[in-house]
Amino acid sequence: MCESFGKILVIDDEKDICSTLSGILCDEGYKVLTANNAEIGLKIAKKELPDVCFLDVWLPDIEGTEVLEKLKLANPDLLIIMMSGHANIETAVKCTRLGAMDFIEKPLSLDKVLLCVQNLLRIKNLQFENQNLKNRVEKKYTLLGESKELNDIILTVNMVAKKSTTILITGENGTGKENVARLIHEKSNRNNKPFIAINCAAIPEDLIESELFGHEKGAFTGAIAIKRGKFELAHNGTLFLDEIGDMSLKTQSKLLRALQEHKIERLGSDETISVDARIIAATNKNIEEEIKKGNFREDLYYRINVIPIHLPPLRSRKEDIELISSHYLSLYSVENSIKNKILSPQSIQVLKSYSWPGNVRELKNIMERLSIMVKDDTIEPIHLPFPIHSQRAEKSEEEYFLFSSSDFREARSRFEKIFIQKKLESFEGNVSKTAESMGMERSHLYRKMKQLGLINESEKLVDEDKTE
Repeated sequence: MCESFGKILVIDDEKDICSTLSGILCDEGYKVLTANNAEIGLKIAKKELPDVCFLDVWLPDIEGTEVLEKLKLANPDLLIIMMSGHANIETAVKCTRLGAMDFIEKPLSLDKVLLCVQNLLRIKNLQFENQNLKNRVEKKYTLLGESKELNDIILTVNMVAKKSTTILITGENGTGKENVARLIHEKSNRNNKPFIAINCAAIPEDLIESELFGHEKGAFTGAIAIKRGKFELAHNGTLFLDEIGDMSLKTQSKLLRALQEHKIERLGSDETISVDARIIAATNKNIEEEIKKGNFREDLYYRINVIPIHLPPLRSRKEDIELISSHYLSLYSVENSIKNKILSPQSIQVLKSYSWPGNVRELKNIMERLSIMVKDDTIEPIHLPFPIHSQRAEKSEEEYFLFSSSDFREARSRFEKIFIQKKLESFEGNVSKTAESMGMERSHLYRKMKQLGLINESEKLVDEDKTE
């Protein structure tokens, strides 16, 4: 068996032609399939889905042009080369109109055969690259940030990328789950193979199986041609199952079987197809809670949760906001051919004070808007959109309170009061944790709270803290 760099089907009733083409093409590293009549050829084409087909114009059972039509109807991506020992312009034109890519005369020139195949497979590769251009246009699937949470994720990604282990990525919407999946693919040994993504929540239940496993012509109403599913398209590459928590139990059952056996069946067929795809799944749901509710199969969860990666929300790693914002401002300035803008220190503080319910996706979209709409070189708080700008009013009131006094001691006392209040809020009134975060002794903080008049406001919380 020769190594397969491309799958080629030869349909010709002359056994010598089949043998000659098979020999020379196999020597060049292609996988070659042969058929001596149209009926066998059509069956092989349906099952194997070759990349290129050499088709004789004159066949004993069905006319070559009719076979050409059937082949293109079943597999529109198939590249077909017609062969004939009695070629004429009319036949060549007809074949071209029916979708043939080339027409060669017998006796065959082996040099021309090889050149033909090379050119067609080059076209095939260009078509595939063009189809996946959006996936690879930047090829910069970088995790941005310097927080401990992010560094731990990067460490895990680097450890598992070159393995074929199944991964489950969890996190809120907008935290960058697909970005992590793409980064793992780019760092893996499969990075020159397809990265195929499917959003399980966006496809109706009656269509999801067809999308995953493919279907045969006539498998259901509207199935006018054979279709490869995502599993087949991701062969030797990576299949990303986004929002897997929204998948129906019926589909979960078939998915589990495919993951266990590494085999699938297209809808409408009982023939099995072997597939080798690295599975990365993602969800914003708590799968363990979904299992308790009966919405997710426990056995499937254990099958996909071999390596868990949890992406924290942006609000829990606010130290990364400045770096992420600057990255996207720079990126969009290049994309839109405009001067790069910077964020003022005041704007950075306002961004850090915002809760970011949409996470990194929301921040990314806002940076794109600011890079286009702000005319100044520096983005100030006044430029920030609602609801972020609503943080400015709160900050302005605090600033007025701080700077309304001309006495330094009074201003310092006001600052200390605001600072300690904010810290207490962030630790839900726990004095010990607040003191630890401020680098103070608990007793010192307690005295400072009494001095600033905070002890009455926090007395209940302080008492609760003592009982811990």
